[in-house]
Amino acid sequence: MPLIPEEPQIHESAQGPRATPASGRTAPTPRPVPGPRPAAPSRPGRPGPVRPTPPVQRTPREVAAAKPGPSSAAPATTPQIQLIPASVEGALDAAEEAVDLLLDSGRAPGDVLVITTGEQHPWAAHELSFGETSYWAQHDAGDDVFYTDATVAARAASRPVVVVAVNGGTEAAAASALSLAHSRAGALLIVCGDPQRINSVLGAGV
Repeated sequence: MPLIPEEPQIHESAQGPRATPASGRTAPTPRPVPGPRPAAPSRPGRPGPVRPTPPVQRTPREVAAAKPGPSSAAPATTPQIQLIPASVEGALDAAEEAVDLLLDSGRAPGDVLVITTGEQHPWAAHELSFGETSYWAQHDAGDDVFYTDATVAARAASRPVVVVAVNGGTEAAAASALSLAHSRAGALLIVCGDPQRINSVLGAGV
């Protein structure tokens, strides 16, 4: 016996009222157009992803202004200058006394450089007899007072205290030695010699 398919069950509110056989069928009621679906509520405790704020676009002028400019270099310190009056013959002895006072006051031997404008200091003459390599090695070690003369003093490095003994030489040699000593002295420059000669070489009072 064949199965008779059942008529689908449609809700009356969706299908509309059925017409009676006597009156005939009526036009079906139009269905309302469905509106937009409401957004699904977010689950509690799990907020949606947050997009990062895009970076602010700067103009080239603003970028140039934001870049730090070159820092100004610190001004070079000018060493204090002291003059010890002495004759040409006594300038070297005055320089030795100045070195002794510096060491007694607490200065380290490696802080002191002594430059002569005339005759070499006996220590420099003695050390140079062993060769320049050994002589300048002691300078590079920086462990003791270093003595040099104006002709080779340009090779000497800067030290906190420089003592100049104007014990001879030409005016040009004295001027060169004083200018070099001024550039090598970090804190103190001591000049031993004739004040009039020193002032004439420097062109100003010391």
